[in-house]
Amino acid sequence: MTKRVLAILGDFYHEEKLSKRSFEHAIEQLNQVEVEYATVKELVDKLKTKPDVVVLFAENRLNPQEPQVETWMDEGAAKAINSYVNEGGGWIAWHSGLASYEQFEDYTTVLKGYFKYHPADHQVVTYFERENMGLNSNEETFSFLDEHYFVYCDEENTNVFLKSESVDGTSIAGWEHKFGKGQVVCFTPAHREEGLLHPTTVKLLANAIKLSANIGE
Repeated sequence: MTKRVLAILGDFYHEEKLSKRSFEHAIEQLNQVEVEYATVKELVDKLKTKPDVVVLFAENRLNPQEPQVETWMDEGAAKAINSYVNEGGGWIAWHSGLASYEQFEDYTTVLKGYFKYHPADHQVVTYFERENMGLNSNEETFSFLDEHYFVYCDEENTNVFLKSESVDGTSIAGWEHKFGKGQVVCFTPAHREEGLLHPTTVKLLANAIKLSANIGE
């Protein structure tokens, strides 16, 4: 059975073309997948069509460098996402899909976490996969120059499959859990081309889509 994947990719600080290249490399590793692209402003209406999984690689802020910052998410959108996942939809919050949403409890409850901050300078970040987790790429560690995300994660109520470390400290970098009837994956790498196109990043993203869309072997 063909699975429908809705992808919302790119924002002010994250180039759509680059994230799309990474995403499409991941899709190439999967069978029987149909992809539709949309913008954040179209997301809520697209949820009504019941895609099998949504991949969000876009932060909440639309114009983060302006004096008056505008955002796309509101309480209605957060509730719509919560209902979509609770009723069986898959959700992948990828990198900036975790960012600037902390005030929307209906959304962060689904994720069981959110982005807190990243240091101003990019550093070499090493990612460590936890053993015996279904999302593993079979690489114990992988490293590249990246925007090191530090996050809040309700670790006791999710399954952490990836951690990160740089000169700036350590953080959780990937986790997954069920929410109602749906499946959620949160995944922090990556920001730069080197990381987005790294084979392990692509493999982990493909595995996340596979899990969230319930794609069989």
